[in-house]
This record gives sequence, C-alpha cells and structure tokens, in this order.
Amino acid sequence: MYQRTQNTPEARVYQAEIGGRTLTLETGKYARQASGSVVIRYGGTVLLATAGASKEPIEASFLPLTVEFEERHYAVGKIPGSFMRREGRPGEKAILSARMTDRPIRPLFPKGFRHEVQVILTVLSADQQNPPDILGPTAASAALMLSDIPWDGPIAAVRVGRLDGRLVINPTLQELEKSDLDLVVAGSKDAIIMVEAGAREVPEELLVEALAFAHREMQPLIELQERMRAELGKPKFAWTPPETLPEEEVERLYQRAREKGLSEVLTVASKHERSEALERFAEALVAEFVPDEGEEAEARRGLYLEAFDEVVKRELRRLVLEEGRRADGRRPDEIREIWIEVGVLPRAHGSAVFTRGETQVLGTVTLGTGRDEQIIDDLGIDESENFLVHYNFPPYSTGEVKRLRGVSRREVGHGNLAKRALRPVLPDEDAFPYTIRIVGDVLESNGSSSMATTCAGCLALMDAGVPIKKPVAGIAMGLVMGEDKHVVLTDILGLEDALGDMDFKVTGTRDGVTALQMDIKVKGLTSAILSEALEQARRARLFILERMAEVLPAPRPELKPFAPRILSIKIPVDKIGVVIGPGGKNIRSLEELGVEIDIEPDGTVRIYSADAAAAEEARRRIEEVTKEAKVGDVYEGVVSRIVPFGAFVTLFPGAEGLLHISQLAEGRVERVEDVVKVGDRIQVKVAEIDAQGRINLIRPELEGKIAPPRRGKPRPRSGGPRGRGNR
Repeated sequence: MYQRTQNTPEARVYQAEIGGRTLTLETGKYARQASGSVVIRYGGTVLLATAGASKEPIEASFLPLTVEFEERHYAVGKIPGSFMRREGRPGEKAILSARMTDRPIRPLFPKGFRHEVQVILTVLSADQQNPPDILGPTAASAALMLSDIPWDGPIAAVRVGRLDGRLVINPTLQELEKSDLDLVVAGSKDAIIMVEAGAREVPEELLVEALAFAHREMQPLIELQERMRAELGKPKFAWTPPETLPEEEVERLYQRAREKGLSEVLTVASKHERSEALERFAEALVAEFVPDEGEEAEARRGLYLEAFDEVVKRELRRLVLEEGRRADGRRPDEIREIWIEVGVLPRAHGSAVFTRGETQVLGTVTLGTGRDEQIIDDLGIDESENFLVHYNFPPYSTGEVKRLRGVSRREVGHGNLAKRALRPVLPDEDAFPYTIRIVGDVLESNGSSSMATTCAGCLALMDAGVPIKKPVAGIAMGLVMGEDKHVVLTDILGLEDALGDMDFKVTGTRDGVTALQMDIKVKGLTSAILSEALEQARRARLFILERMAEVLPAPRPELKPFAPRILSIKIPVDKIGVVIGPGGKNIRSLEELGVEIDIEPDGTVRIYSADAAAAEEARRRIEEVTKEAKVGDVYEGVVSRIVPFGAFVTLFPGAEGLLHISQLAEGRVERVEDVVKVGDRIQVKVAEIDAQGRINLIRPELEGKIAPPRRGKPRPRSGGPRGRGNR
C-alpha cells in the first residue's frame, strides 16, 4: 500500500467493465502540465497517455502528428539488456503499438490542421497477462478529449479472440496463445475506423460477426470518455485553416477540367505516364485561371494547384461510381496482370519475384539455426523469435531519390502484416526446426506492396523447400462511397488508396483468412459492405493462388544445396553431460566435423551443417555415446573382464552386462576362460535389467536350451567406467 502526504492531489477516476475486468481512467494527479493526460489501468497493466500541441502552426502540407509508445523495462521488473543498460530506440513491438494508436486517431483531426501534435504513451506497469498495446488508442483518445487540442473523438479499441468457438473480448496473453483469432478493432460511437487481425484460416463470415461484436463491446469506453469530457475537458483552442479556393471557384475549375478531358488523362495505364500527363494538364488548366505574372499571381497559382488535387479526386470518384472505370482503365473487380519467377538467385536458400501490374517484390528466404533466433527484449513474456519477416521500401521503387535513413515505421508495419499472413502455414518446429528469415525488397511500387510481399514470401518459402501447410496470397481492396451508391475496388493503385474511402488488405489460403488490416475514412461502413468486400477479396485471393500454383504448385521436396541441414534426435536428459563432456570437450570434437550443435533442456539435440555427411557422422557419434540397453535387444559385444562367476561384456561405450557362467554354453562350464577370453567379440542378448540398473545377458543361440541366469546373492561390483544401466 503506497503512502501519501496530506497535500497529494486527488485523481478523478472513471471505470467500466470490459471483458469481465475493470478498466480505469484516472486524471488530475500525474503529468498535469501536458495539455491532456490520463492514466489507464487494466489488471496490473498501467499506461500514462499525454497529449500536447504547438501553439503555432508549422509550414507543412500534412498533419504533423507523432505518436510514441515508450516501453519502460521497470514495468516488468527488468533491467534493459542493451550495453548501456537503458532503453534505446523503440523495438518492433513498440513501433507496432504506436501505429496501432496513430492509425485510428489521425483521421479525426480537422482537415488543414497544421499544429504539431504529440501523443506519448508510456508503459508504467505490465502484468504480462493484459497486453498494453490495446490500451493505447483508448488512453490517447481520453487524453485528447481532455486537452485543448481540436479533435473529433472519442474512440476506443478492443481485442477479440476466439476460444473453443466463443468470441472473447480482450483475451490475456495466455489465452491468445490458444486463440485462432487475434483481432484489434478501433472505432467511434457510430463507426469502425481501424481493424488489424491475425487468424488461423478463419472464414469471412466469422470476421464480420467479430467486428460487430467488438464495436458493440467498446461502447462503454466511449461513453466513459464522453462523461470525462463533459465534466473535465478544456475548451478547444481556436485555429486558422490554411487559405483555400472558395468552393464555387473549385467547382468552376472542376467543370473546365472535365471539358478539357481530365477523365482520359486519369485513365492512362502507366503510373509515370499518368503522373506526367496530369502535371502538364494541371499547369495548362491553372494558366487559364491565373494568366498574370508576379508574386500575387504566384500565390493564387499555388491555391489553384492545391485545388486541382480535389478536382482529381472528384473526377476519379465519378468515373468509378458512374462509369465503372478506374485510374488505369480496369473494371472494379479486375486484377492487374501477374507474372512470377522462382529460384531467381543462385545462393539464396529460396527466392521469388512476384509482379502485379507496376508493383514488384523480390522475396528471399534464409534458413538458419537455433543460434540465429532473435532474442526479444521487451515487456512481454521472455521469448525468442525464429520467424522473421523484413520489408524494405527503397526510394527507387517509386522513381524517387531520397536518403536512406534506416527502417521506417511503415516498413516495420508492412513486414509485420506479411509475417502475420504467413505464420499460420509454417510447419511445426519439431518437424522443421529452422530459424526462417524472409526479406521482401520492393523493386517497384504502385499500390499494395505489402500484399505482393506476402505472395513473394510464400513463393520463396516453397522454393526453399520449406514444407508449408498451404500457399498464402494477399490482395488490397478499396472503396468509393457515393450518396446512394458504393463500389468496392479490387487490387487498388496508390492513387486509389490516397483518394478512396478504404484501404482493406486481406490475406489467406483457399480455406480462410490469415491476416487482415483495414483503415476506413468514412463513417457508417455497414456489415453488408464489409461482407461484400471480404467476398470480393476471397475471389481475388483464389485467382492469385491459381497463378502462383501454375509456377510452383507445392514446396520443393528438398532444400537448396547451400541451405544448412538439420538433424534432430532425442537423448535421455541425464546423458546431456556425456554429449557435452568435461569443459565442453566432447561437443567441441563433434563441431570439428563442421557442424553446429544445440542441446535443449528436454534432451532434444539439433545438428546443423551444410554437409549432410558431416551431420550424419555427428548424429552417429551422439547416438553411440547416449545409447541405452533395452531388454530383448541383441548386441555384438566385447568381453571386457572375466570373473569366476561369468564374463562382463561391453555392449557399447558406457554399457556393460554380465554373461553368467551358466549361460556360456550347453552343459556344465568349469572355467569361464574355457569358453571366452578378454577381447572376444560375441553376440549377446539383454535378458533383464534389474532395479539397480544391472544388465543380465544370455547367448541368443542358446536361448531355450539352458536355464535362465540364476538370481542368487547379489553379484560383486566391478571397477571401471559406469553409466546408467552399467555394472
């Protein structure tokens, strides 16, 4: 119980029941100099959310919003594992958590708002049961609602899992391990705004049901924030939108653009040809409205050029809604031309190029050993990752020249989407114990490069000989909403993504969905529209899977020559020390064969090598030193010692048994030496292993002809090396 002084400020506390647990929003005690601050608690997980904005706008053509997700290792009682022993750059999980909050709050800022906005989410406590990422959007929304920053909230976010066929709100980390669905939904009172999901081939109709369930269950959180805002919210500060053309002037510009043939320019198939034609068209059109020279004319020309973007949007949407034509002339449900190559790189363990229209991705697969696993140093349960997907988006893919400044948040997000898409079809680790890394290098981009990465990555896995369960493909869908009509678009271009009302990415096999990501720019997306989009995406996915199967119908039966070979065997736990040897002597001698060896606590031994013969030799040696005798097994043993009552026979290194004098031959034997001598190789069979692990042997050729060994007084123990089951 913490202690307080008399002047400790009181927090205002608001509570709601979500998923059978209490979620608490507190404000008024911590971080009071921020424009808005909230502490959110759910179980033992606690986040601090703060929101602030600059007093003056900046020169920008976009909303200058940044969302940071700060993981503090003290939240789980850990010291950071970095060399400096302090938190550094955000890890992949923190970046994905920041994006989970950024995507639903960004569309709700006023159009033209150019004040810098910063939302910081700091994880103060993580109970490793309730994931902190799902609390971020709700906490950020509450902080923005209380602040003086103009924002059209509130929103909330929940996670949906499915356990034993039952939908569950905000499952714990342990429950998520058993769930076949991990669906995150953010929404407002009236609409769903953002969706992200990983799934194990769930049907489309289940997703529609889960989305409706999530939106219904998040309503108490939205009502809670509305009450907070009414009681504690600050007045929103006044801001001045940037100057724009009057609406009547924009309409004149639009009508003239249509007269001059804007629709024909918009439907040029090639991205660069269309961009260049639009640029020339815009210059000529604006020159008609602003023919003068000088500074004032230059400023007006800038306003008209900005308005031309709105003109393009209107005409593109009209073409789709009224004529069923798209920016490159396709029908709404038509997929761009696809061509595929596999095995394109000689040294890579697997490679493929997937091209759809003007979007092209080179996918490569590298197979590694257990030593190549990524150690995860975040606030989750301690673990390592043996499946990595990395997405790269170089500037040349869009014909641009930019500095390379490291991995962007967008690249992390797109790589994670492809990872979630492919993970459900990976083979079980016991059957294929490799660390797998996929890299998707975008060579060309004109829409949906993350879905092309999924397809290229799947083909590269099959080219590498990874025995995936089923092929996976992905498609990006769009939407154009009119007053009384809507059109769902398949395989959207970059222009359609920017000017449309939805970006909806769906991946899956022939049997169900494996991943989903959706950002919606309009309110009131109905279940009927969502079902239509999912069904259209399913048909497109099946079409792409057919094209993939024409090139590579199944994983290759063997690994490529340069891929490491892995042999896996199981040894008794008490034999691990024998394999390692004193000071690692034995395992070093094995690795001199050109292999790597990993031994797990449960006795699983994995042998890695690019040389199959070396791996087999290492396995033979390990099996030799870890063998255990079994009753009924026959061995060719070596007589190691002779005693008056019999001969001790070494079956294999570390295992020795007694062949009693009565079992040496038919009839009476006076002296053991009359039948066998030290060094003789003889066949023996294990007749018994007693409670003390002592092995009794018989001669298999004499079995049934003479009486079994006598079991009188305990035999005297002998010297020499011992092991489990040895005399």
